[in-house]
Amino acid sequence: MSDAILSARPAEDAPRAHGVTLGEAFRVWLRVAALSFGGPAGQIAVMHRILVEEKRWISESRFLHALNYCMLLPGPEAQQLATYVGWLMHRTLGGVMAGGLFILPGVVAIMGLSWIYALYGKVGFVAALFFGLKAAVLAIVLEAVARVGQRALKNRVMIALAAAAFVAIFFLDVPFPLVILAAGLIGFVGGRAGRPEFQVGGGHGNGGRPGLSDADSLLGEELPSHARPTMGQSLRISAVWLALWLLPVAAILIALGQGNVFGEIALFFSKMAMVTFGGAYAVLAYVAQEAVEHYGWLQPGEMLDGLGMAETTPGPLIMVLQFVGFMAAFREPGSLSPLVAGTLGGLLATWVTFIPCFLWIFLGAPFVERLRGNRALSGALSAITAAVVGVILNLAVWFAIHTVFAATTPMRFGPVSFDAPVLGSANLWALGLAGAAMVAMFCFKAGMIPVLLACSAIGLALHAAGLVHGPT
Repeated sequence: MSDAILSARPAEDAPRAHGVTLGEAFRVWLRVAALSFGGPAGQIAVMHRILVEEKRWISESRFLHALNYCMLLPGPEAQQLATYVGWLMHRTLGGVMAGGLFILPGVVAIMGLSWIYALYGKVGFVAALFFGLKAAVLAIVLEAVARVGQRALKNRVMIALAAAAFVAIFFLDVPFPLVILAAGLIGFVGGRAGRPEFQVGGGHGNGGRPGLSDADSLLGEELPSHARPTMGQSLRISAVWLALWLLPVAAILIALGQGNVFGEIALFFSKMAMVTFGGAYAVLAYVAQEAVEHYGWLQPGEMLDGLGMAETTPGPLIMVLQFVGFMAAFREPGSLSPLVAGTLGGLLATWVTFIPCFLWIFLGAPFVERLRGNRALSGALSAITAAVVGVILNLAVWFAIHTVFAATTPMRFGPVSFDAPVLGSANLWALGLAGAAMVAMFCFKAGMIPVLLACSAIGLALHAAGLVHGPT
């Protein structure tokens, strides 16, 4: 009798069983990964459609709350959102599976393209292919400025933050992390004070429609038992993921030293993992400048080639860092074969870039689940998103200069300094192709993949006609 009564009475701490098996979740996350084209906006839209509208795993509000947290973190927000939802549904194993599958197609694709680029990048038709990709990527970055700006710059304060971020980075050489930190602090203070300018929202919604409620989702309204933070749990998570991240870095530095290319890759991309706020577009200008000007790993145009690869393959755009790591080690292989060194360099860059993403989610998500509707966090999110518009604009200008012009000259006026293009070095074919790509995207609403394919085809046609002989 007592056993029957106990079995009929739900345990106080037991969450409602959602009924989604790990095998079913694996198939869903594999599908999400296969469809993860189009940058973070497209990837998040795919996850929303599958996880909220189709599968009804989690509610609209929980999805957006998780997304807002991921947007505040360094690293790719879409991959971290997948990790977050996977963790909510199936604990740590589910998070590792969701986040790992999300990047796996990109890892394989970028590695294959990096091999081709390293072996045949100087061949005419390959150079022409990437010539077309660069023009399309420039249009895509400018479209990203407009898209993010339309969502983020809802009032004069947000416009001022975006303008200040652009001026600070482009003209004053203020480090990117300081710009994001300052914006976050301004937003945090403004949000905590209840200023309406900072309550413009963040994340990607569905046009204000009611959406799926907690009660109607498979996860339900209750907080899952594993989402209740404890000090012991936090310490264990920190120890495991910090070890996975930092022990390989320490081993490389001890064995090879900081001056070795693998030591440089381990340290540089570990640093990037901590400051890549705002997604790939926001940090790529900084990465490109360091990789080109400080380390000498790439030529200016090659960063655009890598971004073109990342744009045409599934997975987060930050996967371009694998290409940077590959080329760095390929050109300084030491005693290894260049292709072996490049492969190891690319995988090392990927490891130290993404392992911290799992740490941020598994450590912070249990606390964040208790913070829905926090005004201070909402304000910080709004300010960071506004500053990111200015950062992306800086990236667009930097890319435009190095896509259209073959040479630049440094300019300095007091504290203001920047690289000005040499007008006589302009490539009119690159300018015209980039302009056509912008018209297609802005005026005719052409999709990213068709524009990339069309520009690549035009680049090949220009090469066949003898009008393009190499990269700009």
